[in-house]
Parts: sequence; C-alpha cells; structure tokens
Amino acid sequence: MADEKTEWWRGCVIYQIYPRSFQDTTGDGSGDLKGITSRLAHVASLGVDAVWLSPFFKSPMADMGYDVSDYCAVDPMFGISEDFDALVAEAHRLGLKIIIDQVLSHSSDKHDWFVESRASRDNPKADWYVWADARPDGSAPNNWLSLFGGPAWEWDSTRRQYYMHNFLASQPDLNFHNPEVQDALLDTVRFWLERGVDGFRLDTVNYYVHDRWLRSNPPLASSVAGTNAETNSYLYQEHLFDKTQPENLAFLKRFRALLDEYGGRAAVGEVGDETRSLQTLAAYTSGGDKLNMCYTFDLLGPQFSAAHVRGCVEAFAAAVADGWVCWAFSNHDVVRHVSRWTRPGDDPDAVARFSIVLLSCLRGSICLYQGEELGLEEAELAFEDLRDPVGIRFWPGVKGRDGCRTPMVWEAGADNAGFSLGKPWLPVPAGHRSRAVDVQNGKDHSVLSAYRSMLALRKRHPALISGSIRFLDAGGDVLAFIRERDGERLLCVFNFAGEPAGWALPPDLGGVEVVALAVDAAGSPAGVLEEAGLALPPLGCFVGRID
Repeated sequence: MADEKTEWWRGCVIYQIYPRSFQDTTGDGSGDLKGITSRLAHVASLGVDAVWLSPFFKSPMADMGYDVSDYCAVDPMFGISEDFDALVAEAHRLGLKIIIDQVLSHSSDKHDWFVESRASRDNPKADWYVWADARPDGSAPNNWLSLFGGPAWEWDSTRRQYYMHNFLASQPDLNFHNPEVQDALLDTVRFWLERGVDGFRLDTVNYYVHDRWLRSNPPLASSVAGTNAETNSYLYQEHLFDKTQPENLAFLKRFRALLDEYGGRAAVGEVGDETRSLQTLAAYTSGGDKLNMCYTFDLLGPQFSAAHVRGCVEAFAAAVADGWVCWAFSNHDVVRHVSRWTRPGDDPDAVARFSIVLLSCLRGSICLYQGEELGLEEAELAFEDLRDPVGIRFWPGVKGRDGCRTPMVWEAGADNAGFSLGKPWLPVPAGHRSRAVDVQNGKDHSVLSAYRSMLALRKRHPALISGSIRFLDAGGDVLAFIRERDGERLLCVFNFAGEPAGWALPPDLGGVEVVALAVDAAGSPAGVLEEAGLALPPLGCFVGRID
C-alpha cells in the first residue's frame, strides 16, 4: 500500500480560498493574507486537509490575479512575503497543507519577461512568448479564439507581429516550446517549494503548449450544422491546435520530478478541454510521473441527476486506469452549486446538505469552495458592481463570475458581515448575512454543522477516502453505489428527485446497518432503512455499513 503520509493528497479534502474575498484586516475592502491567517481556525474546524489559495502574486489585477507580473512576489494588496510565511506556519500548526495557484500558461503583459520580449525581435527573451507574423492582408495568423471573447491574437506595433493570448489581451501566452521558458517557470515553482508550500493547483494546465505550425482549429460539427447556440464564440471551435498538445506531457514530467525532489508534495491540474477532458485527465495523471490528480468541469455545470453523476464517475474510471480525480461542485469560476441545482420547490439548505454527503462519498479527492459550507447562493449583482472582465464584456448574456466571489460572511450583525471595516470590493449580499458563520455555529442542523459532521464521517471511514466504487442499478433518479476498502463495505444511496423514492435492497447485498450521518431526520433529508428497503425523502441520502 502507498505511503499515506506522502500520498496525503489521495482522497484529501481541499478548501479553496479566494483571498480577495475571505477576510480584510486593513480596511481597504479587499481580503489579505493576514486575514486568511486569522480565519484558518474556522477552516480547520471543518475537518479539511488542505487549503488552496487562489493567486496572491504581484499583478495588475486585470483578471483578479490570474495575470501575474512577478511569480515570486506577494502583491501589496495582500501583504508582504512575511505574511505568507506566517500563514504557512499557522496552517501547518493546525494540521493543514497549503496549495498555491500557479498560473504558468500565461503572464501579465506587465511582467518583465513580456516587456523585454515585445521590445524587439532579437532580444534574449524575444521567443519567450508566442509571436507570429500577420497574414499578407494583415489579419491574424489563424482562427484561434480567446476564451474571454474575440481573436486569440493581439497586434503589437513595436514588433509588428501578433502575440497569442488565450484569455485577456493583457495575458500573453508563454512559449513552452522554448526550454528557457520552462526552466524559468520551474525556478518559480522551486521558490515556493523552498518557502514550505505543500502543493500546487495548476491553472489551465492543458493550455501550456500550442501547435508549432499554428494550424487553424476546425469548427464543431454542431456549428457546421447551425445548431450551436453557445453564448461564447470560443465554443464554436474544436480546439485541436491551440491547447492540449502532446508536448505538454514532457513538461508535466519535469514538473513532477521537481516536486518529487521535496517529498510529500502534490499537484492538481485544472483541465478545461470540452469533449476531451477525460482523455486529457487520463494522460496527465497516469503513470505516477506527471500530475497527482486533475479536476474537470463535469460536475461544475447545471446537470443535477443520478444518471449524470454516475456517467461522469464511470467514464472517469473507464478512461483513467491509475490516475486520480478531484471532484468539486463549486469554485471561483462558476455559479454556486446551491443556485445551479435548487429547483422550484426545493429547499436550498436541503440541496446544500445533500451535496456535501454526495461529494464526500464519491471516489477521489474533493474540493470545497469558501462559503459553500454556509450554503451560500449565487449573488445577484448590478452591472455597475461588476469587476470581472468576462461579465463586463458579455453582459447581459453572461453575468460573469462575480456572483460567486462576493465576500465571506462571518458575523451577521457586523459591518459588512465581519469581512471588512471599509467598502468591500464586491457588495456583501443582504441575503448572505443570515447564513453567517456566527449564526450557524453550534446549531445542530445548520448547513455548517452538516459539513463538519460529514467530513468527520469521511475521516472515520477509509472506504470513503480511497476505497473502490461500484454502482448498483437503482432506477428513477436514485444513485446507489458501494465503497469498499480493507474489508469495510459502505452502501451510499441518493435520491435526486423532488419527490420520495423507495429502493428495495438487492437480495444478495447482505445485511445493512445505518452509519451515523451528517444529516438526520430531525433537520435534513436522511433516508430510512426499513424491512422492505430504503425510504428516501426528496433529496434524501443514506450511508450504511454492509455486513
């Protein structure tokens, strides 16, 4: 069996913190590293294993820190390097690992590397970014599109060439075909390893390498047929050449070799690859010499059904023989799952409780996003309050990502719910105050209590952390599976429907006894074990031990 101390990431629970929205200690309306440190006790009380920090590096903040101008410096908005060191020390004291967000595919156009690269075609860093000549008519080199709208090429009048950007024009793509670029990026990774970080979340990990020959992407079949109704033109192409190139695997092996020098470190990659996500995840996590785990957007969408969840998990198992997945229902880029999945007539708190039981029972590591332990719903913001460039550009068809990035609510009666004494960078929704941490603390049937109880249950049962998974046919909108490890067998059953459901236990299953759940009949939708089988209320869930 693998060493569970060095493989702490396998089956771990990660808590994502969006630094700008977690806790402000200076009164400027933006969260900071000292604020995170002051609230780590809350994070530890949930029973999580690690904290993922979204970017806190020096940045012009055109894309809220995902446009890095210095990979080895803390942005003054968040504090100083010593504040980060103190955060790591406190996290480790509390038994928490620290994972930082590395944005390697692109930098800010304010980064010294790009400033030098764009100065001429023959300087030492001229080939550090993806530059290309215009076509004879002056148009872009090919048809590649930016995920944030428009072409993926920006004209530069100094070099009289185009440079590539998968995201904002102020986020030029680094040229991974240049070994010097890879070396420089790995040096920045080593810098943070030396400062004591335990792992890395790799942003847009399949975007690192582009096609050397700059071949244009073909249209999707649905686009050719005229049936594509996406709001973002990026989704009208099949992205064969602007990302997910085979050369990326060699860099990931270099990255993993560096991690392995330090022992007990881990990396989780974000894979956004439309229809190829599972194949990409398989390639990036197989063999034990690349990433430890990846996550996709399969469970970050609007689909909420037993069939969808089973399909995603089984497809992963079929595609990935020896890799590992990290499941998440919410993050800083998508509508909060309580809002996505609450149907007319559903209780949002019931959806929140149901979700944490389901997430905790899936095979893989899991990632929570700040505020979901409170059952926070997506914030409705006015256009004038938006800060996200995606929302500002695509409004009103797409409202952007600010609705899931509003400040954490700590104290219902305090100024700005305890987040800041100054005006917050995004409004604190009035409806979030009643879900503040101080309101839910100590309440047996609160969403916060359900999270703590369920994560404690997961820790008590190794089968839930890293056991095998086998699905059972349950019918209707009921999901049933068995988790097994070291002789322990757990039956997990979930009723996704908005009405009660019954399920007769398979006759060859054996006896089943109830395992204490984070949710129970007094305040949440727990299933009831009867002689005839399981009686599941709407959004009911059941976990039992099989004899």
